[in-house]
Amino acid sequence: MELWIHQTIAGFPFWALVVVLVFFICLLSKGADILVDEAVALSVRLSVPPMLLGATVVSLGTTLPEAAVSVMAALEGNPGLALGNAVGSIICDTGLILGIGALMKPLPINRNLVNRQGWIQFGAGVMLVAACYPWSHPNQVLSEGGHFPQAVGFFFVACLVVYFIWSYRLSRRGDDSVCSEDVDKEQEKDASTLFVLLKLVLGIFLVVLSSKVLIPTASEMAVRMSIPEGVIAASLVAFGTSLPELITVVTSVRKGHADLAIGNVVGADILNVFFVVGVSGAVTKGGLVASTEFFTHLFPFMLAVLIIFRAGIFFSKKALGRFFGVLLLLFYLIFLYVNYGA
Repeated sequence: MELWIHQTIAGFPFWALVVVLVFFICLLSKGADILVDEAVALSVRLSVPPMLLGATVVSLGTTLPEAAVSVMAALEGNPGLALGNAVGSIICDTGLILGIGALMKPLPINRNLVNRQGWIQFGAGVMLVAACYPWSHPNQVLSEGGHFPQAVGFFFVACLVVYFIWSYRLSRRGDDSVCSEDVDKEQEKDASTLFVLLKLVLGIFLVVLSSKVLIPTASEMAVRMSIPEGVIAASLVAFGTSLPELITVVTSVRKGHADLAIGNVVGADILNVFFVVGVSGAVTKGGLVASTEFFTHLFPFMLAVLIIFRAGIFFSKKALGRFFGVLLLLFYLIFLYVNYGA
């Protein structure tokens, strides 16, 4: 099937590639949206604590598109897409999506959450750069790039398991809540568990199907536009697979649950490193290749936007205000300009 898709995509004119890309990005996001809704519905039925829903279930659901695209790309021999999509999603989540959320309405800050989960978010980004850095020949980093070993991929997956267990134990303690869910429990009571499970399977199917078409389409466009795969993955594809986070943030702010916006994005960034990159590296025998573009601007931009977010939390008293929303959005626009305009 994969060979047939590649051959078919290769014969399309460029305008058709754009149409296919946009359509399957939308389908991918819709599948993730269904998956998140039904995962939350099942969690409500099982009486899972709200913190677990925000820190793990919701973030895991909205991160599945990045995971599907990156893992498929790694298996099909496109390491630039696998790593670039995860890095680009972190930049998009923290810069564009949080920026939009803060512009809509100042985002309330839960100090326990941002000081605990936020430092894990930043630490995960630093760990990713350190894992890819060519420590044996650092002087060649700008000419040959680096490498993310398969063994480190398994280590990141182990970190993911520890993160889930830790978050679950904290949520059971009831110290604080990562997010406040607005699940319509009465509506969920009307739906049978079997129907919820079927919709969950449908969401997974749409995510996997879309990723299988999205990867060769993005690769073909990158080749025709003479753009490195890592660059296009870190911007266009990363934005498309980050749409579930964008939808979640906008909806939560509009419905008066702005705390979910920060909780979801912070959790998604953590999972982009430990889940998306970790699993992609673990399933690839030779690991993931980090080309020079990662060290010249992708990694620096990723670390910079995480630092800006941490600064926003440090200088804000009760809420992440519109000033930092504008700052994050401007930073993301600069990132796009460096990728495409420079």
